[in-house]
Amino acid sequence: MSVGSRFIRRCPVGCDGELRETTVSLPEGCLLSCSSCGQLVSQIDESRYETALTQFNSWQGTLPPQSAQRRHNQRAARIFKRIRLMLGFDERRSLRLLDVGCSTGALIMSALRNGIEAEGVEPAEVAARSAQAAGLNVRSSMLTDAAYPAESFHAVTLMEVIEHLRDPGDLLREIRRILVPGGLLVVGTGNAASWTVDLMGGRWDYFQVERYGGHVSFFTPHSLGCLAARCGFQLEYLETKRVRFAESHQASPVIYRALKVLAEVCSIPASFMDKGHDMLAFMKKV
Repeated sequence: MSVGSRFIRRCPVGCDGELRETTVSLPEGCLLSCSSCGQLVSQIDESRYETALTQFNSWQGTLPPQSAQRRHNQRAARIFKRIRLMLGFDERRSLRLLDVGCSTGALIMSALRNGIEAEGVEPAEVAARSAQAAGLNVRSSMLTDAAYPAESFHAVTLMEVIEHLRDPGDLLREIRRILVPGGLLVVGTGNAASWTVDLMGGRWDYFQVERYGGHVSFFTPHSLGCLAARCGFQLEYLETKRVRFAESHQASPVIYRALKVLAEVCSIPASFMDKGHDMLAFMKKV
C-alpha cells in the first residue's frame, strides 16, 4: 500500500522516527513500527477505517453482557479506588470524573454507584442517545468540540479509545486543559509489547480492525510514556495483566480451555514484567 493511501502516515506519538514493516501480518499489510518509540500502527486505508468505526455506534454500544457485568464493576471499582488514593481523596470528598468516549455509559454507571460525580462525552450519536436515555449526563460530541471549562474535572478516563486515533496528542492536550492541577488521566489500552503479541502476532483479535471497531494504533509502556510526556503528563503508575495463546475461535474447546489455564499461570510473571496485554496507565497533569 502506498504511503499516501494509508490512514496513519506518521507515528501517532509524535516521533520523527521512520515507520518500518514488522513481521506481524494482517489483511491490510504488516503492522508498522516507529523506529524511535516502538509504536505499532496499521496500514489500513481511511475508507476501511471509517467503516470499521461504525461497529459500536449502536443502542447497546459497549455495555457489557450480563455475564460480564460483575467483572466490569469490580475492575471499575479498582480504578476508582486508585484514583482516590493517588489524588488523596477519601470517600467523603466529592470527585468529578469525565469518561471520554463513554459509548453507552457503562463506566459512568459504575462511577455513580461508587459515589462519584461522573459524566461523559461520546461522538457516536446513537450510543450517546442511549446513554442519555438511561438518564446519564453525556454530551454527543468530540471532546475538543464540547468546550468544557478549564480545570473542570479531578480525573478523566480514556478507556479503549486511544488505539482508534491517528493523532492522540490533540485529545490529550485538551484533557490536560480540563483537568485540575495535579488531576489524573487514566488510559486503558492494549500492550503491543506483551507476551501475547510475541506469541500470537497477527492472530490476536485486538489487531483485527473489524472485530474491534477500528483499532489502528498500538501502544507499548514506552511509547505511552513518551506520549504522556509530550502532552504535559507524568506517567505515575502502569500495570499490565493477562496473557493469551489463542482466541476461542482459533482452537477446539478442549484445547482452548487448556491454553487458557496455561495463560493464567503465565499472567502472574507477565504482570511483574509489564508483559500482559491489558494495559492501564495513570498519568498526572504536570
